[in-house]
Amino acid sequence: MGTAAQIFQAGDVVLQSGRVFPRMVVSYKTFGTLDAARSNVVVYPTSYSAQHADIEFMVAEGGALDPSRYFIVIVDLLGNGLSSSPSNTPPFADGGYPDVTYFDAVSVQRRMLRELWGIEKVALVYGWSMGAMQAYHWAAMFPRAVERIAVVCGSARCAPHNQVFIDGASHALMADSAYRDGVFTGKPVRGFKAMGRVYAGWALSQTFYREELWRTFGATSLEDYLVRFWDSNFARRDPADLLAQFRTWRSGDISANDLYGGDLAKALAAIEARVLLMPGDHDLYFQVDDNRIEMQHLRRAELKPIPAVWGHRAGNPAFQPEDRAFIETNVKALLTGS
Repeated sequence: MGTAAQIFQAGDVVLQSGRVFPRMVVSYKTFGTLDAARSNVVVYPTSYSAQHADIEFMVAEGGALDPSRYFIVIVDLLGNGLSSSPSNTPPFADGGYPDVTYFDAVSVQRRMLRELWGIEKVALVYGWSMGAMQAYHWAAMFPRAVERIAVVCGSARCAPHNQVFIDGASHALMADSAYRDGVFTGKPVRGFKAMGRVYAGWALSQTFYREELWRTFGATSLEDYLVRFWDSNFARRDPADLLAQFRTWRSGDISANDLYGGDLAKALAAIEARVLLMPGDHDLYFQVDDNRIEMQHLRRAELKPIPAVWGHRAGNPAFQPEDRAFIETNVKALLTGS
């Protein structure tokens, strides 16, 4: 489905930190056809550790992200192993792999759309989790270029409690003996398992476990579920890539730039796009209250919590038809203005 994945050669990019990222590349995949007016563009950025193949299930005819109506661009976030990442980037002459911010990533995404297709305005930026935080950055960084954003289980700034979760998962990975002096010298088998166990306790709600919804996956016991679906879940990715994306996530803040000088209220108030906020009502780290606080400063926003016990995973409804229907219905309404 869609075109084959492509690579945008971004060249030497000056990061927010002032460091130069030489020969940066951004992986992407497109679906549908760009109309003559270039008015049907949907940007769909990837989430933590995800690659475009992991999230393209949401692109479907008749759905909200309908390739028969929209030109959909799935953008692989820097650090995911396809776009520039520690695993595929030559060593830096001025030190280790640099910290890359959402501001850096979205700036390059904006340039990519302009240079490849002459796109100046985006009909929708849709994203879940880290993808949702990128959607927020698009709207704050380029207010007149973004008509709508759908923020699914995400926030404008990484909350303190969210940072605690990230620290726990990242330190579980770094506790492996293969991690020495800031570098992985081998495959952190125990670290992957420890990280997966930490993640499993945060990504899904207490109710999910109480009601034994892990049986949905065919697991015969809680331990069977954790072993089969979490112990090796992150082993498919390079551990240095995982840490790099954690750093991007942890520092996420739409106001942390020269445009807004750290003033979150100012950044939110500058957004001209229609904003759809869809937190999971049982999400443990992107909480509904974060979005409620943001609503106080947004000009045109709706808050539609996803009524699901799947916690953070409610926003990635690969196995939950009811959650997917809820998300699709509200995104369609956002796109049609109803």
